[in-house]
Amino acid sequence: MVQLSPKTQETAPQTLSETITLDVQGMKCAGCVKAVERQLSQQSGVISACVNLITEVAVIQYVPGQVQPANLAEKLTAVGFPSDVRDSHTLSLGETSQNVAQRKQKEAQQQRIALTTAAILLVFSGLGHLHHIGGPSLPLLSSSWFHWGLATLALLIPGREIIIDGWRGLRHGMANMNTLVALGTLSAYLASCIALLFPNLGWECFFEEPVMLLGFILLGRTLEKKARNRASAALEALISLQPPVARLIGDPFPSDSPSIEIPVEQVRLGEWIRVLPGEKIPVDGEIITGQTLIDESLVTGESLPVPKQPGEGVIAGTINQSGVITVKTTRIGLNTTLAQIIASVEEAQTRKAPIQKLADTMAGYFAYGVMAIASLTFLFWLEIGTKVYPQVLMTTGHHLTMNSPILLSLKLMIAVLVVACPCALGLATPTAILVGTGIGAEKGLLIKGGDVLETVHQLNAIVFDKTGTLTVGHPSVTDCLTFTSLNKQELLQLAATVESGTNHPLASAMVEAAQQQDLPLLKAQNFHTEGGLGVSAIIDKKTVLLGNQDWLSHHHIPLNHEILFQGELLTKAGKTVVYLALDGEIQGMIALKDSLRPDAQATVLELQKRGLEVILVTGDHPQVANAIATQLGINQVFAQIRPQGKAAIIQQLQQSKIVAMVGDGINDAPALAQANLGITLQGSTQVAIETADIVLMGNRLRDVVGAIDLSLATFTKIRQNLLWALGYNTLAVPIAAGLLLPSFGLVISPAFAGALMALSSITVVSNSLLLRRQPPRGIMNYKL
Repeated sequence: MVQLSPKTQETAPQTLSETITLDVQGMKCAGCVKAVERQLSQQSGVISACVNLITEVAVIQYVPGQVQPANLAEKLTAVGFPSDVRDSHTLSLGETSQNVAQRKQKEAQQQRIALTTAAILLVFSGLGHLHHIGGPSLPLLSSSWFHWGLATLALLIPGREIIIDGWRGLRHGMANMNTLVALGTLSAYLASCIALLFPNLGWECFFEEPVMLLGFILLGRTLEKKARNRASAALEALISLQPPVARLIGDPFPSDSPSIEIPVEQVRLGEWIRVLPGEKIPVDGEIITGQTLIDESLVTGESLPVPKQPGEGVIAGTINQSGVITVKTTRIGLNTTLAQIIASVEEAQTRKAPIQKLADTMAGYFAYGVMAIASLTFLFWLEIGTKVYPQVLMTTGHHLTMNSPILLSLKLMIAVLVVACPCALGLATPTAILVGTGIGAEKGLLIKGGDVLETVHQLNAIVFDKTGTLTVGHPSVTDCLTFTSLNKQELLQLAATVESGTNHPLASAMVEAAQQQDLPLLKAQNFHTEGGLGVSAIIDKKTVLLGNQDWLSHHHIPLNHEILFQGELLTKAGKTVVYLALDGEIQGMIALKDSLRPDAQATVLELQKRGLEVILVTGDHPQVANAIATQLGINQVFAQIRPQGKAAIIQQLQQSKIVAMVGDGINDAPALAQANLGITLQGSTQVAIETADIVLMGNRLRDVVGAIDLSLATFTKIRQNLLWALGYNTLAVPIAAGLLLPSFGLVISPAFAGALMALSSITVVSNSLLLRRQPPRGIMNYKL
C-alpha cells in the first residue's frame, strides 16, 4: 500500500483513513485523468484521489467502512475505465512485474493489429488517388464506392475501440480525446456518404480522410506508447531486480550444507540463505559466513563494488560478485529496502507538481471546449465567413478544394476537433516526473514527488545538521581528563555505562572506546536523556550526569575557571566536550572529535555556486561549530540549538527564504518536517527517512547536489512540456478553424490535423526522454 508522506498527510482531514492503489486502464488523455479523479472524489468516504496517466494508477485515500475499494474499481469499470485493486500484501515484486509485462504485451499486440490494418487500408486508399498526383487512374481503386468500403472498414476495425470509447465518455459526461477523434471521423464519413448518395448536391467525397486520420492517430499512439515504456524502464528495472527463488539452507555451518530452492516470497525472517557468485541477493539480511564484493549500483547508485564481511548487511536485488556467502534474513517481502524504494518511486510518480493544477483544470473542460469551438467554427463559416470572404470557396490546400459553404465549414470543424490535443497536457508532467524519478532511483536518489521538484526550483537556502551529516557521524574519544581521585579508565567506564542507554553518535563513541580498553559496563538504572543537553543514570545508588555545560548548569553544578579553561582549549581544537558529575560533584571531562565527510567541502562549494545560501545548525558548542564552518566556508552558523530549536530556526528563516534541511537523526525530524524541503541520507534513522522529501540511498553527501540538479532539470522539462502543450493548442486550434484562410489561403485538412495531434503527444514524451541524453551535471558528471 502506497503511504502518504507526512507533509501530504498534514493536508488531509484528521480522521482515520487508509490508502489504496487501483490499476486503471483505458485512460488516453488528461481529460480521462480528470474524469477518473472526479468519479472517485464524488464517492462518499473518499478523501482524495490522485491519478497518473503514465503509470495508469489511482491512489485513493478513503475512510474505511464508508466505501469499499472493490466498489470503486467496479464504478470505474462501468464507465469505461477497467480497474482492479492492487493487493500489494499478496503480490510479490516478481508477480507484479509479470502482470504488468503481460498486460503491456497484450496491449502492444492489439495496437499492432489495429495499426497494421489501418496501414493496409491507407495503402489502398493512396493507390486510389494516384491520378491526383499525375499517376495512372485505376478503375476499381478510383471508385467512390471502393473508398466508401475502405472508410467503412477503417471505422469498424481499427477505429472501433476509439468510437466506442469516445461515445461512452460522452454519454457519461467524460468527453475525452477519443470523443473528439470519433466526432471528426464520423462527421467526415457521414458527409462523404451524403455526397455519394446525393451527387446532385455537388459535394465531394472525402472518404480518404477517416482512413488517413485513423492511420495517423494509431501510428502516433504506437510511437507514444513505446516512448512511454522507455520512460518507465527505470522502475521496471528496479522491480525486476529481485530474483524469483532463494537458496535456503538449514544450518550455515558447515559451508557445504545442502540447500533447496524455494520461491523468494516464502522465505521467513531468521532463515539462512546461500548466495553464489553472480547471483542476486533475494532478501535483506546479514552476512553470517563468507566474504565477497557486492554490486549495489542499481539500488544505491554506488558505481564500485562494495566489500562485505560477516556481520555486515546486504540489500535485496544487489549482485554477489565474488565469494559464496550465507545470509541471515532480516527483512522480507514489502519490508526490504528494494521494495521500499519501489514503493517510494511509485508514490513519487503519482504525486503531482502544483504547476500541473492549471493543466488538470483545463483538461477537465478541454473536450467540451473544443467541441464548442468546432461548432462555432462550423456556424461562422457557414453563415458569415463564406459570405464575407467568398474567395475561400476556391482555395486549394492539402487536397481541400471547396465550392460549397457547408462542405468547407464541415471540413474546418473536423480539423478543429482532431487537431486539439488534450494528451499533450496530460503527459506533460507525469512523463517528466517518470523519467526524472527513474534516473534518480538508478543513482540512489529517491525524490518523493512532483511537488518536491517544484519546491527545489524555488530554493534559496539550505540548512545542514553537523553530526552525521557534514561529519561522518562516528566520533572518537580523544581526551579523558579527571579532576578527582577517579582515573581515566573509571571515568570512561562511568561515561560509557550512562551512554549505553542512548544511541547518539557521541554515546556510541564512548561505548566503543570502553570496549577497546576492555572496560565492562556497570549495572545502571533510571536512564534519562534530555535532547541537546545530556543523559543521566543511577549507578551504585549514585546519580551520574553526563552532558554539556548547560546540562550541569541545569542541575546547579558549578565549574571552576580551570575546568572551563581546559574545556575551552579542547573546544577551540574543534572537539566536543562532555562533562561527568557524580552526586552533584564534577569528576572530569571527555573530549571527542568527529571528522568531516570527505565530500563535505566540495558539496558546500557546489551548492554555493548554484546560488544557495548554506547554513549550519547544530547542538554543539559554538566554537566547535565555528571551526567546522570555517573549514567548509559556511558563513551563517546557529550553535547550541536543541532539537525543538532547529525547527524554530527553520521557521524563522522561512519568513524570507525557501529553505531545505539536510539531517539524519531523530532530533532532526521536526526540522525536516518544518522545512520546505527535507533531505536525509539512507543511513539515517527511520523517522528522518519517513519525514524527508528526498532520501539519498548512497549515503554520499555529494548526492545533495545531484538530487537538486536532477530536480531542477526535471522541473525544467515539466515547464517546457506544459509550454509546448499550451502553445500548440493555442496556435493549432485557431489555424485549424480557418484563421489564416482569408489572408493566406492556408487551411489544415482533417488528416493533416490528426498527424499534428499525434506529433504533439510524441514531442512531449520525447522531450522528457531527453533527460537521459542531457543529464544534469550534478547527477552524472559531478566529480570530487
